[in-house]
Amino acid sequence: MSETTHDCVIIGGGIAGCTAGMYAKRYSLEVCVLDSMGGGGGNTALASLIENYPGFPGGISGVELAMRVKQQAEEVGVPFMAGTADRIVREGDLWRVAGGDCSALTRTVILAMGAFPRSLQVPGEVDLRGKGVSYCATCDGFFYRGKTVAVVGGGNSAVDEACYLASLAQKVYLIHRRDELRAESYMQQRAFATSNLEIIWDTVVTRVLGEDAVTGVELRNVKTGAVSELPLDGLFVAIGHIAKTEWLEGLLEMEDGFIKTDAMMATNQPGIFACGDIRVTPLRQITTAVGDATLAAYAAYQYVLAHRQ
Repeated sequence: MSETTHDCVIIGGGIAGCTAGMYAKRYSLEVCVLDSMGGGGGNTALASLIENYPGFPGGISGVELAMRVKQQAEEVGVPFMAGTADRIVREGDLWRVAGGDCSALTRTVILAMGAFPRSLQVPGEVDLRGKGVSYCATCDGFFYRGKTVAVVGGGNSAVDEACYLASLAQKVYLIHRRDELRAESYMQQRAFATSNLEIIWDTVVTRVLGEDAVTGVELRNVKTGAVSELPLDGLFVAIGHIAKTEWLEGLLEMEDGFIKTDAMMATNQPGIFACGDIRVTPLRQITTAVGDATLAAYAAYQYVLAHRQ
């Protein structure tokens, strides 16, 4: 019996993957979503409350939004298969996506595996996620109007988030382990000029304090070893994201582990597209992931039309 050839295999069952699946179905493509997390939803399912996604006044829990999006994809006939891809190889005019016990031939591939914020890996951080510990100022900054918060990091993202939070919070601390920032000079100047933003140099967070909510952090000066506590209402961690793309090295063009695409989500390999947090992008939000996925599905459809025999 000959092996079925898919029009599109989508790797990743989060918001981007589900959206790409829905649109691929609308274009009548033979599609399959490979979901390593099984339950779907990706990082969205980890958010306690999402208030900046259109259509949900008052907000919606990440779990519920993830469930609704997956349900919507399933209702239009998108099949989900549990599994983790670890290789994509060319076979003639097709691509083979494989990993573990799963293997599929496909004309196009859409990569939608997402990315994960780097964590501090200190006591209290995991327990207080969603209770004062956040990894996205754009998502959660609104909750800290008039309060005191800190941002950990020294790169562009950290400085940008600190400046944004300074427009909302009463006081913002930027905690950086070095004695100079890594952010671009114009962003540094913006931070230095912000009156309610204070930079704490040569310092790392060693513990997040609080039981039911963040009350502060324990700090250690890396030069003197001095330990202190800083009272806070919220802590924002901005030390980068991790994209699990090591298995794609040598196949796709990447930057710091993130996949390079053009405006239509196409990679440097014909028929392979990437969308959402996994690609090089200035903003990682649910809304941008949905837009990326819509374009990726359309681009895959156009590719299939041009190459279908």
